[in-house]
Amino acid sequence: MTTPSDKALVPFVSVDNMMRLVHSIGVETMLKDLADYVEADFKRWELFDKTPRVASHSDVGVIELMPTSDGEAYGFKYVNGHPKNTSEGLQTVTAFGLLADVYTGYPVLLTEMTMLTALRTAATSAMVAKHLAPKGADTMAMIGNGAQSEFQTLAMKAICGLKSVRLFDKDPAATAKCARNLAATGLEVVQCATPEEAIEGAQILTTCTADKQNATILTDNMVGAGVHINAIGGDCPGKTELAAGILNRSDVFVEFPPQTRVEGEIQQMPEDFPVTELWQVITGQKQGRRDNKQITLFDSVGFAIEDFSALRYIRDHIKGTDFFLDLDMLADPDDPRDLFGMLQRSKG
Repeated sequence: MTTPSDKALVPFVSVDNMMRLVHSIGVETMLKDLADYVEADFKRWELFDKTPRVASHSDVGVIELMPTSDGEAYGFKYVNGHPKNTSEGLQTVTAFGLLADVYTGYPVLLTEMTMLTALRTAATSAMVAKHLAPKGADTMAMIGNGAQSEFQTLAMKAICGLKSVRLFDKDPAATAKCARNLAATGLEVVQCATPEEAIEGAQILTTCTADKQNATILTDNMVGAGVHINAIGGDCPGKTELAAGILNRSDVFVEFPPQTRVEGEIQQMPEDFPVTELWQVITGQKQGRRDNKQITLFDSVGFAIEDFSALRYIRDHIKGTDFFLDLDMLADPDDPRDLFGMLQRSKG
């Protein structure tokens, strides 16, 4: 058996190593760092290849590929969304991702992204809230207390100074789980019996439910002036969380309009419904929050550039550590033209 050369090896970050990396950095520190990476890439938005994700829908869920490149590196994520999985003891969302060198086409990183997607989604939400939420916002309603909820809450704490979170889920066990996980974070954690109770006194409203349906998690009369809505549950055709009336009263901010108009809350609205692209707010080309009466709405569906940012972050932060394994993933014959000869010699 021949020993693979260095050129054959690709760093692989397993779930276990991802968790070790997160703990070595600290959850809140990593969320802040990821937000910085995402914001930096939004500032150079125009450099990137941009395309709506490639989705394969079935009756029970969706499987998607999310590719992009900045001209030097290429990244993609494989991700699924299957709401029925929870009832079978499985994750609703699983993911892995790859980063490659554009010059050679060689992969330079393969990593789990189930944990990493939760981190980057939360970091993006809080980075956007930093730009759009009312000044001094310190209370959030977290409606939907599944796998994303703790990450979303801690990101808002680390990046926006959140002090209190009000939790609601139609499954009280999910709320109890979330409250238990957040108990030692220094936040005030309030378990609520209704969504109306959860939004009392909250300046940030986060909706994160999983069912693949046109639901109304927030009705029009539940949303008062001056709040920031972080709508992250809607992420595919036929899946929404907000009453259309809320959209009509809000200034809506999106990642990539061609994708959000198909997958986001604004799929309920006409094709010419006005939206503002977030990268333009972050670069100062467009205004974000104007005053304390404005309702701002981040219609979040997740975009490939955010995953690219997360992949860059992992590549940079595993160097010099033992938080990865080298996979023998690329054939490296002595003569690049003699792949068959490499196969023949391997028999011996």
